[in-house]
Amino acid sequence: MSEDLTKEKEIYAIATDPIYIGTGGYTIGRVDNTIVRDPITRIPKIPGSSVAGTWRYYVTLELISKVKDFQPKFDEIKNSNEKSLDEKIKSWCKSNKNKWEDKIDKEIKELCKETSQDEKECKKSYNWLKYHGNAIAKITCAGQDNVSGANIDSPDQTNNDGKTGHCGHCIVCKAFGYSKKDQSWQGMLLFSDLQILLFPVFTRFGVKWITSKHLLEEAKIIKDPQQNDNSSEKSKDTVIVQKSFKEGETKGYINLGWLNLPYKIDDEINIDSSALKKVFPFSPDDIVIVPEPLLSQIINSNLEVRTSVSIDPITGAAKEKALFTSEAIPRGTVFYGIVRAFDKKAFSGNDNLPNVKDIWAALEDSKKYYETLGIGGMTTRGFGRLKISLVSKGG
Repeated sequence: MSEDLTKEKEIYAIATDPIYIGTGGYTIGRVDNTIVRDPITRIPKIPGSSVAGTWRYYVTLELISKVKDFQPKFDEIKNSNEKSLDEKIKSWCKSNKNKWEDKIDKEIKELCKETSQDEKECKKSYNWLKYHGNAIAKITCAGQDNVSGANIDSPDQTNNDGKTGHCGHCIVCKAFGYSKKDQSWQGMLLFSDLQILLFPVFTRFGVKWITSKHLLEEAKIIKDPQQNDNSSEKSKDTVIVQKSFKEGETKGYINLGWLNLPYKIDDEINIDSSALKKVFPFSPDDIVIVPEPLLSQIINSNLEVRTSVSIDPITGAAKEKALFTSEAIPRGTVFYGIVRAFDKKAFSGNDNLPNVKDIWAALEDSKKYYETLGIGGMTTRGFGRLKISLVSKGG
């Protein structure tokens, strides 16, 4: 039963800029501004909360940009005879098809003309825009609720600053969750952390991407991992490659940053890079599998460290005592994670909830913003851009 109610997609992402997800505050050490790390492995990561927060914002941007011209005034909806606001919205959308669905259909048709996609598939991918709750969606659904004390049936209520909170009814609120005075809703989407899967390191043979057998097995990129469980026979500092770096040699040495390690070809490890193709435009021959105990040390020794300084707005020169350093995950790093969708519509039978297929489509249509607006801090300083690919679990 749980298999039917919970759907999963794999997230593969490659950093096109350095990624900075700060821990907050300053530290005394190698750098002033440190980044988030896994507390056990000490390997940097992108927290699931950062992914969920930014993706919520991007889904809202995509939604509002497409439907804002067709949204009715709230007074048109709330005067309906139905009991709940969800039913009032649904009734309005049904009674005013020419003002809502027909206009969005026309917008979708124009969008499909601009792409080389099959028209039928294209229309299906934009179908999530027609969800009835989107009729009252607002840009404030993107972030933290400014009026969390408001009633769920009063999404037009404002605070002293004139701000409105989450509407609680659009596909964004239903998929990512909200908390209001009289009702809280756990989102239908659950995001894991994005862990580093492949990390770029400069070597004398060019840039290579390091990983470990455990990470590849976790992402199911190694085919038949059981057959190559003979790591005890190998030296603890020997790295594994798919192809010799020098013609005719089956082993040799490779430098991974400041470490010079012996390498060995292992034909039994079969790396399946099919799921990576959209984000990793390189050959599996560029992947180097390192021993688990060395992975964290190599990654942390090869992070990007950038020195910055504040500029005095009056003199235009560097401000005195304003020098600071920040570390970041370098561009070219490949991440792996999972996003799960709990099909509450199937579980509860509530017809007012969005379909999981529409939620996946919303994520697909909005992931493009990661390639321009990015994730994390210092995005105005050349940090943060990601290219993301969503892959159905198991292929």
